[in-house]
Formats: sequence, structure tokens, C-alpha cells
Amino acid sequence: MARKTKAEAQETRHQILDAAEQMFLAQGVARTSLQQVASAAGVTRGAVYWHFKDKADLFDAMMERVTMPCETAIAEALARPPEEALAGLMAMAMMPLRELATHAQVQRVFSIAMHYTEYTADLAPVRQRHQESVASFVDQLETLLKRAHGRLKPRLNKRAAALGLFALVDGLMNHWTLSPHSFNLIAVGEQAVHSYLLGLQKD
Repeated sequence: MARKTKAEAQETRHQILDAAEQMFLAQGVARTSLQQVASAAGVTRGAVYWHFKDKADLFDAMMERVTMPCETAIAEALARPPEEALAGLMAMAMMPLRELATHAQVQRVFSIAMHYTEYTADLAPVRQRHQESVASFVDQLETLLKRAHGRLKPRLNKRAAALGLFALVDGLMNHWTLSPHSFNLIAVGEQAVHSYLLGLQKD
């Protein structure tokens, strides 16, 4: 059998990831086997293992396909000068909400992550990476809050404020993925985040 080209291998990888999204959304991550993913993708189980070492690795790759724009927004926000730190915070907080509201694939993947993932033993690495990702995001929010120190209330606990902002965004995403037609995520998100940041500033 001829060896696959790099483009063909990449196409197979995306086929597997697409199938994983479908299967995870249909029956949950814990109840989906790699054999089921392989069958849905039209490839062998061996092909799945050639691209991904286990289900946790497959799950991570699925998430990475939709989180790159958020990572770009974070980098851009952190690169802003101190006088634009609050604007950077606003942009950083709104990016995942905008991506979620406007891209079907992002909606599928975050619905899976928030509502169809049980942290069983074989998914322990997924839980750990999720915790690490949240901690990193909160750290970056705190960094921007520290840069905006001169515009904020003098005794403001920056860590607590960063955690609160994360919880606000995460809660909006969680609620909206349960019922996407119940409210306008971008409009509500802009109002909620703006009001939150306004409450942190000096009177």
C-alpha cells in the first residue's frame, strides 16, 4: 500500500475529528469508544490510534481546532499598552462569546465540553488540561487588570476580579449552549461584561 501524503493524512485526521464531534454530541464522550469514532469516520481503529494516542488526546485536538481565535485575541489583548488594558479585557472576554454565537462548529464543540463530558478515569487528563487552561486564562485576565490599576478601585482584589470575569463569561456560554435561542449572546455579553468592568473602576 502506498504511503499517504501529508495532505491525505491531514484530511484523515480532520475526518476523525469531525466524526468525534458527531459521536460525542450524540451520546456523550464517556459512552463513545474510539472504535465508534473510527466507524463514523470510515477509517480503521488503527488509523485513529495513528493520529491520536487515546480519547483524551482526541478530545484535546477537537478543542484546539476551535480555540485558536481565542488564543489570538488573548495575545493581542496582552500586547496592548497599559492605557488600553480595559479595552483589551473587553475584547478578550467577548472573543469566545462572539466565536460561540457565530460558528456552528464552535457551538458543537463547546456544547460537548460543557454538557456531554463526564470526567471518568480515562478522561482525567482532559479534566487536568481544562483546569490548567482555566487557570492560565484567569492569570491573563489578572495581568490585564493589574495593568489597568490606575483606573480601578484602589483596594480591588485583582485575582478575585479576574475570577469573577471568567465566571461571568463561562456562565453565559454555559447557559447559551443549553438554549441558543433564549437570548442574543453577543448583545447580552457586551452589556454584562461592560457593566462588570464599569463596576471595577473608580467612581
